[in-house]
Amino acid sequence: MDIKAFKMDGLGNDFVIIDNRQKITNLTRDQIVKICDRNFIGCDQLIFIESDSSADASLRFFNSDGGESGACGNGTRCVADLISKEKNINSIVLNTLSGKLKSRILEKKIVMTEIGKAKLKWNEIPLSKEMDTKNLNMKIIDKNNNEHLGGTAINVGNPHIVFFVKKIEDFNIKSIGPEMENHELFPEKCNLTIAQIINKNLIKVKVWERGAGLTKACGTAACATAFAGKLNNLTENKTDIEFSTGKLSILIDENNSIHMKGPVSDIEEIKIKL
Repeated sequence: MDIKAFKMDGLGNDFVIIDNRQKITNLTRDQIVKICDRNFIGCDQLIFIESDSSADASLRFFNSDGGESGACGNGTRCVADLISKEKNINSIVLNTLSGKLKSRILEKKIVMTEIGKAKLKWNEIPLSKEMDTKNLNMKIIDKNNNEHLGGTAINVGNPHIVFFVKKIEDFNIKSIGPEMENHELFPEKCNLTIAQIINKNLIKVKVWERGAGLTKACGTAACATAFAGKLNNLTENKTDIEFSTGKLSILIDENNSIHMKGPVSDIEEIKIKL
C-alpha cells in the first residue's frame, strides 16, 4: 500500500499527516505504530485530516503507541498552516475530539491556536478519586534522592500533571515519566511536565507525553503549564514556555481561554510504503 502524506513539526514535535478528505486511508493500530516508529518514518503523532461540513476540516490524533488522543496543540497548528496554504485563508477552524479549535496565521510560519478553557475538576481530568487538583501532593524524587511533593492536574483536551521544581535538570524525566503516565490516579493515563519558573513570564520545561514518551515539545503541555503557573500565582497571563528546541508563547485571556503561539516547519510531502 502506497500512502501520500505530509511531514511537519512544531519545535521538533513532529507529525505524519494523512489527508482523508478525498481518498480515505484506514490503518490498523499496528500500522500506525509502524509509521510512528523512528526506525521507519518516525513521528510523535499521526494525524488524519477528515472532511467536516461545520469546519475547515476535522482532525484525529494518534500517539506513537497507536492510541487516540483528544488534542494536540502543535499538530493543530501544523495542519492549520497546511490548510491555510491550500485554501489561501488566514483564519482556520478545525474540529477535534476536544472541540472546535480556531487558528490564525500571524506571519509566515507563525501560527496561533485557541485551545480553549482548561478543565480543573477531578472528574474532568479525570482522576480515579476526588482530590484537590491544584495540589495532588504527589511525590517525585530527584537525582539526589530528595523528595518533592506537588503536582497540579489540568485537562486541556488531554490529562496533564505539572510539577514546579527549582531545577528541572535535577529530575530524570525518563524514569518519572512512565511511572506518572501509568499511575493508578489517572485512569486515562496522563502527560507529565516538570517545570522551572525562570521569571513571571518564562518557564523552562521537560515533557513526557502520554503514549509518545519523551518529546522535544508539546503544545498542550505548554498550555497546561502556563495555566498551572497562573493558578499557583507563579506567572502572569502571558508566559513563554521554553523547550530544548525553542519557545511557545501562551496567553490566557480575560475569559480564561488559552491561546498558543509558535513556529511551524516547512511542509514536506512523503510517500509511505506499507
